[in-house]
Amino acid sequence: MTAASWYHRDISRVVAEDLLAKAGKDGCFLVRDSESVSGAYALCLLFQRHVHTYRILPDEEGLLSVQTIQGIQAKCFRTLTDLIGAYQQPNNGLVIPLLYPVNRAREPVDEDSDGEDGRASHPPSLVPHSGNIAGSTSGWVTAQPNKAQISQQLQLRLQEQVHSSPASDFMGFMAEYLSHHLQLDLEALRNGNLQLKHLSTALVTACRGLHSEIDFTLAGLETLAKVFDPPASPRSPVREQGLLASDPDLELLLSKISTVNHLLSSLEKKVLKTLQETVTKHKLALPSVAVAHPPAAKPMAVQNFEVKVGKTQRASLTVDVESGTMAITKRGCSSPEETISQDKILQLIKYQSMQSKVRLVYDRDQHRSLTRDFIFQNARKREAFCQLLQLMKIQHSNLDEPDLISVYVGTWNMGSAPPPRSMASWLTSRGLGRTQDETTAGIPHDIYVIGTQENSLGDREWVEFLRASLKTLMSIDFRVVALQCLWSIKIVVLVKPEHECRISHVNTSSVKTGIANTLGNKGAVGVSFLFNGTSFGFVNCHLASGSEKTHRRNQNYSDILRSLVLGDKRLSSFDLTLRFTHLFWFGDLNYRLDMEVQDILAHVNKKEFEALLAVDQLTLEREKNKVFLRFSEEDISFPPTYRYERGSRDSYVWQKFKTTGVRINVPSWCDRILWKSRPETHVLCNSYGCTDDIVTSDHSPVFATFEVGVTSQFVPRKAPGSSPESLACIEWDSVEVIVKTASRSKCYIEFHSYCLEESQRSGENSSQSSDIPGFLKLSWSAKQLPVLSPILSDLEYLLDQHLLLSIKGMDSCESYGECCIAMRSMIGSLAQQFETFLFHRGEETGSMRGWMKVRVPKDRRSTRERLYEWISFETDETESDFPTLSKPALRAVRSRPLSLPDAASSYTNPAYFIFEGVPNTWAQCPSLSEPPYSPASDTQADRHPGHSPCRRLQSLTGAQAYSSSKEQLQRSPHYPVSETTSCGHQLSLSQIGRHKRPKSAILTRDPQTSGDCSLTALHMAWCLSDVDTEPPKRGSCLGPSQPEGRKNLLRHTRSALEPPQQSCWEGARSQRDTRRLNRAGEKYH
Repeated sequence: MTAASWYHRDISRVVAEDLLAKAGKDGCFLVRDSESVSGAYALCLLFQRHVHTYRILPDEEGLLSVQTIQGIQAKCFRTLTDLIGAYQQPNNGLVIPLLYPVNRAREPVDEDSDGEDGRASHPPSLVPHSGNIAGSTSGWVTAQPNKAQISQQLQLRLQEQVHSSPASDFMGFMAEYLSHHLQLDLEALRNGNLQLKHLSTALVTACRGLHSEIDFTLAGLETLAKVFDPPASPRSPVREQGLLASDPDLELLLSKISTVNHLLSSLEKKVLKTLQETVTKHKLALPSVAVAHPPAAKPMAVQNFEVKVGKTQRASLTVDVESGTMAITKRGCSSPEETISQDKILQLIKYQSMQSKVRLVYDRDQHRSLTRDFIFQNARKREAFCQLLQLMKIQHSNLDEPDLISVYVGTWNMGSAPPPRSMASWLTSRGLGRTQDETTAGIPHDIYVIGTQENSLGDREWVEFLRASLKTLMSIDFRVVALQCLWSIKIVVLVKPEHECRISHVNTSSVKTGIANTLGNKGAVGVSFLFNGTSFGFVNCHLASGSEKTHRRNQNYSDILRSLVLGDKRLSSFDLTLRFTHLFWFGDLNYRLDMEVQDILAHVNKKEFEALLAVDQLTLEREKNKVFLRFSEEDISFPPTYRYERGSRDSYVWQKFKTTGVRINVPSWCDRILWKSRPETHVLCNSYGCTDDIVTSDHSPVFATFEVGVTSQFVPRKAPGSSPESLACIEWDSVEVIVKTASRSKCYIEFHSYCLEESQRSGENSSQSSDIPGFLKLSWSAKQLPVLSPILSDLEYLLDQHLLLSIKGMDSCESYGECCIAMRSMIGSLAQQFETFLFHRGEETGSMRGWMKVRVPKDRRSTRERLYEWISFETDETESDFPTLSKPALRAVRSRPLSLPDAASSYTNPAYFIFEGVPNTWAQCPSLSEPPYSPASDTQADRHPGHSPCRRLQSLTGAQAYSSSKEQLQRSPHYPVSETTSCGHQLSLSQIGRHKRPKSAILTRDPQTSGDCSLTALHMAWCLSDVDTEPPKRGSCLGPSQPEGRKNLLRHTRSALEPPQQSCWEGARSQRDTRRLNRAGEKYH
């Protein structure tokens, strides 16, 4: 029996609408799982180029019905097939009868191309929709099953689980029961007999060996208990009954298990009581084992750095982390020229134009601050120096909770071979690529996350091996936070002992993506937890192998993203990548290089990695927005990590001999580490590389280390006030959304945040338009948007908070897209503009922009500087060097790193979105509509300390932060100057200059290719506004004389989007952009 072809299981709303759009006929339909209600379905029906979605809900008896408006009697059906058959008839309440089913695509045979697992597995032909097996028939997309069919269904479900269970003998007994005796129990149940006789017999047979094991265990426990019992203690009656029993049954087995449980729980109390009585009787001193402190960590050695001061002078910098001092000694001198304590160091400024240069700003006395520039031997030495000063600040700070922690992430495909005796190079980030300097390699990280694939070691054996390795290297007994395994895919999270109490809300999950998504040889394991007030997520995956399996790997990623159950359950409707402050995704992703082997080897020998990254499948798929949307990855400066000859790292082995022939596995960067963080949070990647001395596998281990800002559980210094003026509030002026959908549904916005007591929702949108097929423009005014009240009103607390927004349909309550907004940029007395992307199930589904403000009471605006904010970045090397700075001037020039731009410059990029069917070279668009009002810059009194005056947005065809300087006004509007990514996320230092724009941005120098159809969401908004406001031209297909104007709208829109001749177009666009910039300058000056 097979599922109905029109039932597409758990595909997303976007995929369903794409399938209907390709079908193109009125009356085309399909059924998918509901995204908003568990156990329900969504009926999607195409009519007049719009998709109408109806919810199909089960009742308490399992009967299915299409949701109707209040007062309308719903028609109930026993199966989904019956329901669909009824609605294929006319006059049933749908906009059009169900005429043409859109069939599900035939699933390709998924074989492991590398032959890592030779077991065959057949996917079940009948897919259950819910976990209810016997109580409801609505979960099966079939006709009413009989007894034989139920038996077959249950056997198929058992087959799905059999490969992941180590108790194969037990599963054999259960399989026999399902195939031969289940029908007998079912018949007895129908006759009113509630005792499942045959199931009891099967369980007794399967558990027969357990009796003897429990008997041995009981005998040993009772013997030990008698040692500490009084002499007159009677024998256990249950034990005697067990000895006399000749035929073991389930009741006796349960009694024995209960006895074992009782003995184990009481034995420790008996031993403790006996020992205490012995100590009291003989006046013995208790040993101090219980209060023994863990071994102290190795003290930090004093480190020296040779630097250049000025043009020719040489000096030595001595950093003593333990004492909290830094000394400057000139070459040839025996004593330090100057010793600076950690509390006198005000700021470190890293130069980006010269990667080995740093500027130190420190207090000389109460009225003067000095600056000193140092040039190190290389960039690695400079980073080590900065890291040591950072560590010194942390160790000597008076904070109860940390602002900054270090996170280590490692991934390794072990190739089913045992690990080497030492993994020091992997755990200390030494080898090839961007690695740790030897002066800082021994500094322990706060969190270690180790992901492995094809790991043949036992779970406990592997964890203890990792803990022993770290203890040998760091002299710290790390604590286990979580261990999650799926066959040979494992993830282990370890933390320092002092952080164990800061970890909470630990969740683990796993997803199988092997053959038919039922085998665990491929898949993912994940762990999530809270570190004080910061949420972390970690995903270790092993995707499909083979150079030609790019699409399958993309699908694996999508399945994992959709199915992993991690994070706060209240955010389960949100995209997995938005649920965490920081999400790290790593593993053997198996993406390959699309290049001939000899060419790859030639580039590797010359260390020409850029040429190889240009053909890296993961890089190409990310550029197409197919996978890992808005994730970050540090620059790769190490050779491909696969496929080496085992026992050496001198040569690659790209030929694999199989029974079917020779398979080519080109050297590739299969093992990767990526991350995604919420906007305006602090995360810096300090290392990314691979080892060169661990050779037991054909993969090299990969590592990455991160500096991550964290928040603590905030405790207000003042009692909260009761008057409205003493409470903070979040106010919205307007919101505009463009989503990719063929629906006309009214929508509402759902607001989630940890700073809110509960989620809030807006009213339905005040206006909408869908003139361009496939897209829906929605708007909300202030009347429809709620005023949100944070639970705390302190500025220090609100600076670290984020708002999660979800656009949901009024009819289906399904999400059309979600986004995240940082409140840091929105704080002030005047509204700020924001722009960001919308995501749903790993896809980019639209964009959002609007105006909002976060009001903070004046008596709640005190804050403090974070420990990671004292390091900033300098890009203008030509800036004059002032030897001394006054205290006020110093505070004014202090800046955040480029990865943490000023709050006012966030969300400066328009929400780019790929719109199919629109030429890439089109850039002639109507003017951007004015904002609700033109707010001036906030006064200094209304801004939080350190906040620069707000620079408003000027969004043209590219992302550009408006600046008052003429130099920026004269720049081409097609090149972004903001340091944030287009979705508001920060770029790491290595990404500045590399990710100048999203791939969907429109540039005039882009080649005119028919295959690239890209357009920004703002362009689409302008186009919609143009269609709404411009009167139709004479002879236009939109004129009132055209009865089929709506039918021709798409043709009209496309013809309007066609660019004119290049010369005229360039001149017109240049004049238009200049006028806009001039208006912007007049407006904001």
